Amino acid sequence: MPLRPLRSLARGLRGAAGPGPGVLLSTPIFYANAPPHIGHLYSALLADALHRHRRLRGAAPGRLSTGTDEHGLKIQQAAVAAGVSPPQLCAQVSGLFRQALTQAAVSFTDFIRTSEPRHQRAVQHFWAALQDRGALYKGSYEGWYCTPEECFLPESQLADRRDTQGRMCKVSLETGHQVHWTKEENYMFRLSEFQEPLQKWLRDNPRVISPVPFYQQVLHWLEEDLPDLSVSRERSRLQWGIPVPSDPTQTIYVWVDALVNYLSVVGYPETHSEWWPAAHHVVGKDILKFHAVYWPALLMAAGLAPPERICVHSHWTVHGQKMSKSLGNVIDPVSCFGKYTVDGFRYFLLRQGVPERDCDYYDEKVVKLVNSELADALGGLLNRSTALSINPSNTYPCFSESCFPKISDYDGTQALSRASSEDYELVASVASLPLQVASHFEGFQIYKALECIALCVRETNGFFQRHKPWKLDRKDPAEKLWLDTIIHITLECLRVYGTLLQPVIPNIADKLLSRLSVEPEERSLLNLTFLPRYNGKPCPFEGRQLGPDTGILFHRLEKSRQSQMENKRL
Repeated sequence: MPLRPLRSLARGLRGAAGPGPGVLLSTPIFYANAPPHIGHLYSALLADALHRHRRLRGAAPGRLSTGTDEHGLKIQQAAVAAGVSPPQLCAQVSGLFRQALTQAAVSFTDFIRTSEPRHQRAVQHFWAALQDRGALYKGSYEGWYCTPEECFLPESQLADRRDTQGRMCKVSLETGHQVHWTKEENYMFRLSEFQEPLQKWLRDNPRVISPVPFYQQVLHWLEEDLPDLSVSRERSRLQWGIPVPSDPTQTIYVWVDALVNYLSVVGYPETHSEWWPAAHHVVGKDILKFHAVYWPALLMAAGLAPPERICVHSHWTVHGQKMSKSLGNVIDPVSCFGKYTVDGFRYFLLRQGVPERDCDYYDEKVVKLVNSELADALGGLLNRSTALSINPSNTYPCFSESCFPKISDYDGTQALSRASSEDYELVASVASLPLQVASHFEGFQIYKALECIALCVRETNGFFQRHKPWKLDRKDPAEKLWLDTIIHITLECLRVYGTLLQPVIPNIADKLLSRLSVEPEERSLLNLTFLPRYNGKPCPFEGRQLGPDTGILFHRLEKSRQSQMENKRL
């Protein structure tokens, strides 16, 4: 395979994804009836990594919004059970989400609460726009209503089960939550009129929903009849919500209320046009229909364009089981930060999480992955290549063209000088890595980007081990040239890895780049030039004193006592 010429990556990165205009990246707003779990954190980390990567490649300043969804029957009932008012419950739970996301280093620019006046005003204006454009009518509605999911479900999505008292009841097939037959007069949204516009929107924008299986799933939904959607509830039943303008007997449906948060954060109805529709929503697969069918239809009906992109991910299970309060297996992210560190747990979720399928969490899996890839492979490589026994001057050593001559069309059939064919393959892999990573981020496949980085880190360890620099004699001029070249190439690889890992493990990446004496203004992708001396260009790092040695990059994790006990039982 020919070796591609090494060059500045700025042009390639612009071509691959383009800096582009500012984008609003959003997490779902999280329901404020219970504390956060790792599923919530995963949504936020995906959005955060995308947001940070856009900044890294020099994109126009963007925004990252998150927050809490605070209205609805579920919260009204949870507050009664807790013996507090709905506003008190929401303030408490919203604070837990804000604290957890801040601790997780999620770089949000906007935190929206649906109980805020700015949001309520936006929702009322949005409702008025729907009404003015003839998208709403009042009608009688009846059906099976699921309070935990805050929606009506058709018979096809129900199953018969026995409740805790042994009585037959109907439950949601997907979640197992019990449903109740409900009949009331509501405002209805003319969803049925938007079947063809939605199909056209998807056909014209095949990349609007990713990954592809979820795009295909939405197309399949749109092949079936779209019944009109009930968008209000009787206020006698649901007081905790935003009243319908001009009709105090009705409360706006919690999902209509919640979805408008994406407009609230950008100043709807006055200043939203600066950002809308440049919105990229990161959502879980369980709320795909709300975001990919109802939300675009509501926007069209209100005279607004649908969002630019919807990025969908699957769920996290625990030891193969769905997280639930009844099973007692809900994983608290804050406790995970204590066990694995913030960056360690960020890395695990983004490295192991595959958007197309559910992923499983258990302690031993986290410890094994993080120890292998962060502590041993990445941390070990940095420690070995910066050790004073190998690099006593503690500087970024010089690269020797005579030891590692440039071959533009190297075909791997023979080695030149002291460099082997594997060495040229490593250099080619690392040279192409930033564009590869950018492509995977753009395709919402962050785990694949990390897989590529991890593979290159392993190859760099192989390069270092293969040439055994600790056996070379620094007093011999020829040996010294080769020794310095080995270290130079290794540090250049580490500099690329540190730069690319900033969106995922910002604290570890900062520590690594600071050890290599890479200044803050030298850490973007637009000015990232790998191994410039290979192309005969000056390297600004050569001869530079390395940064202070702050010790081990990432300390190995110990298995939890519970995990050790489980292994003994097995």
